[in-house]
Amino acid sequence: MQGKIIKGIAGFYYIYVIGSGIYECRAKGIFRKEKKKPLVGDDVCIEILDEEKQLGNLTEILPRKNELVRPAVANVDQVLIVLAAEDPKPNLALLDRLLLTMEIQELPVKICINKEDLISAESLKILTDMYTRCGYSVTAVSAFTKEGIKPLLPLLEGYTTVIAGPSGVGKSSITNLLQNEVVMETGEISHKLGGGRHTTRHAQLIRINENTFLCDTPGFSSFLTENIEKEELKNYFIEFRPYEGECRFQGCAHVHEPGCRIKQALEEGSISKNRYKNYLMLYEELKEKKRY
Repeated sequence: MQGKIIKGIAGFYYIYVIGSGIYECRAKGIFRKEKKKPLVGDDVCIEILDEEKQLGNLTEILPRKNELVRPAVANVDQVLIVLAAEDPKPNLALLDRLLLTMEIQELPVKICINKEDLISAESLKILTDMYTRCGYSVTAVSAFTKEGIKPLLPLLEGYTTVIAGPSGVGKSSITNLLQNEVVMETGEISHKLGGGRHTTRHAQLIRINENTFLCDTPGFSSFLTENIEKEELKNYFIEFRPYEGECRFQGCAHVHEPGCRIKQALEEGSISKNRYKNYLMLYEELKEKKRY
């Protein structure tokens, strides 16, 4: 029987099987021997030990499409980055770091701006346009008024989506509105997943329907900028791509060089000054890292 791991706690894996529900399984010893650790999001094969109690053994991990380290989750299709329009004010430097992290991992990204009811339509448009002009999908919602939540659902349909973003932006509130099975604020989970409340946060998949999952996670604890060189940074700012090869000098870093097409696009207003400022900040960070 095949299923998907939706949660793992203390050596127990909770596996959702379409049409049959959730099975509590132990992983066979062969995984330890082969140093393979089952991850939330893994598609697996299980053998049933007790159908009535829905108990089984995890016997095989099927090939992974991808694997994230932090959070430890497999087979991610896309990332939904949530930021608040206000309270807290949007931290665009952090957003650009998150976008960079996803670009490095080649994960498609959608941006969700929550608390749209707290700012003017004009301010919201400025914020939204900054990222739609780069090429990102941006959706504005209000978890408080529930405005925009229904249009968000088709963007998630058929995917396993990791929800990322800083604390206080409303990730849990949005997750709660998108499904009815898990209440994020209280940490309450179903009896099948262990019952009661857990103060320790584990990555888990929340089922919206048979083929749509949200990955609730304690968050991204680090960023992958340490894994790239400063010369590579420009490859991960997607709004630079239409101008590739148009600079005067081959290998232009888009910083101080004359005849830089990116800086020209910046002057023309085709590239966001805020995004470019964050590009320079990250470039300097990578330059300093190289020095030490």
